[in-house]
Amino acid sequence: MGFFDKFKEYTQAISQIEKSIYGEKQDYLEIYERNQQLEKEIELRTRELNDANKRMLSLQHIWDMMNSSTPLENVLEQVVKSIQGELGYLHCAIIRKLEDENGEYMQIAIQSKDSAIARVNKIIGVPIEVRRLTYDPDSIYADTIKNKKIVQTHDLGGTLKYIMPDLPDEVAKAAVTNQPCKSLIIIPLCPMNSEFGWFCVFTSREELTEAEADFLSLYAQQIEMSITITDLFLAVKEQAVTDPLTGLFNRRHFEETLKKEVTRAKRQNQPFSVIGIDLDHLKQINDQYGHSFGDLAIKTVADVLKSNARSVDLPARMGGEEFNVLLPGIDSNGAMIAAERIRKAIEAKELDTIGHITASIGVATFFEHSDNVEELLELTDQAMYMSKRNGRNQVTLAKPISETSWQEIAVNTFIEILSKRKIPIPQEVTNDLKEKLQDTDLSKDTLYTVADILTTTYNPMHSKGVMKSKVLLATSLAKRFDLSKEESDNLRVAILLYDIGNLMLPQELLLKTTPLTEEERQHIKEHPMIAAQEILKPISYVQDVIPIIEHHHENWDGTGYPKKLSHDNIPLTSQIVLIIDAYFALIEHRPYRAKLTPQEALEIIKQDAGKKWNEALVQEFVKLTELDHV
Repeated sequence: MGFFDKFKEYTQAISQIEKSIYGEKQDYLEIYERNQQLEKEIELRTRELNDANKRMLSLQHIWDMMNSSTPLENVLEQVVKSIQGELGYLHCAIIRKLEDENGEYMQIAIQSKDSAIARVNKIIGVPIEVRRLTYDPDSIYADTIKNKKIVQTHDLGGTLKYIMPDLPDEVAKAAVTNQPCKSLIIIPLCPMNSEFGWFCVFTSREELTEAEADFLSLYAQQIEMSITITDLFLAVKEQAVTDPLTGLFNRRHFEETLKKEVTRAKRQNQPFSVIGIDLDHLKQINDQYGHSFGDLAIKTVADVLKSNARSVDLPARMGGEEFNVLLPGIDSNGAMIAAERIRKAIEAKELDTIGHITASIGVATFFEHSDNVEELLELTDQAMYMSKRNGRNQVTLAKPISETSWQEIAVNTFIEILSKRKIPIPQEVTNDLKEKLQDTDLSKDTLYTVADILTTTYNPMHSKGVMKSKVLLATSLAKRFDLSKEESDNLRVAILLYDIGNLMLPQELLLKTTPLTEEERQHIKEHPMIAAQEILKPISYVQDVIPIIEHHHENWDGTGYPKKLSHDNIPLTSQIVLIIDAYFALIEHRPYRAKLTPQEALEIIKQDAGKKWNEALVQEFVKLTELDHV
């Protein structure tokens, strides 16, 4: 092979090597470029994932707040904070669509606090959040909410003029120029297909991507769900504390608020008053005109209470025809003025078919009449019933317990027991007794009659007039032992109430003609505690009477019940009740024996001196009783 042939061969080999190297270089360049492109794509996807993560975290935060008891305002505030701070929007706001007597309008519900809105507020003068904004049915806002679609607009000045048409053009132009915002995205809020308003975000981006629109739509759905949940929660809450007939607060809410008011009053050493209102003659209205007119009368009283209440007052329907009004910070003088204003307003109402209605009203003041809230309510009831007994359609100021007579305490205790259905007696008997107790000409004899009738419901052999004899005998014994007026008054009330626990026992047990079993005897022994704990304990103004009743079956020698007390550990008033109860039981018929003569009964009592009774008590009792039969 010649030189040139070899050179040519070498040249071709070198050319092949160059071609190979060039090809590999091209491959490397392509790989490098592809790597760079991949890195950019990874960076872009990372940013998208970060944004998506932020969006998901923001949505999760909103969801968590929705599932708590957080108020709607706080949820919406978190919405605007999250979407602005975490997702990079310049400003965002939630705008309400509202309506009043002047028509539809718009108002900022919540918005982010940032330099963008601070700048706009400075330019337009009056801050946008305190303005009544115009709702233009031809505006972009109206179009958005009617069609339920997200809209992006670059006409920032135009959207500003829609809601503030009176804003001078130069001011509107200044507000939207020389600032970074390029567009406004308006998302309608239509929870449960209602036109709640708009979710508005201001962005520096020119275009709205499909992904961003999807996210904002999802975000808006969360806001709508928050609104729906809050509305449902408020509706349920309102139903739980509101009387359905009148729209007033109910008894439960009144009592809960009253407890808080007591705490406030004690902390600030400031009084408050309670007005009790009882609609007069509701039963007659129902009987004569029908229950629909009775409801009309009740609703009329409620409307009067609403229209006469201050913003801090709390009018409530306590049940039936009874209402209460809580007056924070008001003493008895102010409460009496308010109560009289209510009374006149009720009386002035003329209803269809019924005509005029009236109400009996009572007033009591915390600190002035009592510093015990249960007692205060009972004093209010007492004053209210006193208005009813004195002729109705009037206002009565409560008396402190220390100034209340024993007869008033007894009457109000019976009314409380009958009204609250604390004892199982027929409704017609209850109504009859309440009517007697609320009579304007109520006398002591009426009180004794009521006590006799109640006793007859569980003891048919009880004689009319016995209660009066028992009270008079107890009063005489109290004088013989120099008991104080307070002890004597408590004793009189105890005489009327001590056996009321028998109403809770089976009548067949009380009227049994054969000997009682041990179990039945034990059941009978429970009646003093039933009277004291179940019937009387909730009534605060008879608390001093309860120990008398609890221990009126304790024997002097310690063989009695329920505590097996003995000697001076037994209240003297309880011993007096026991000896009087035993004596009158002996001279009455019983299913298992005939009645005894007074002298035979006294002989039995004498035999138990030092056992069942204090000997001194027996001596005085015998003297008094023998005098009555001389």
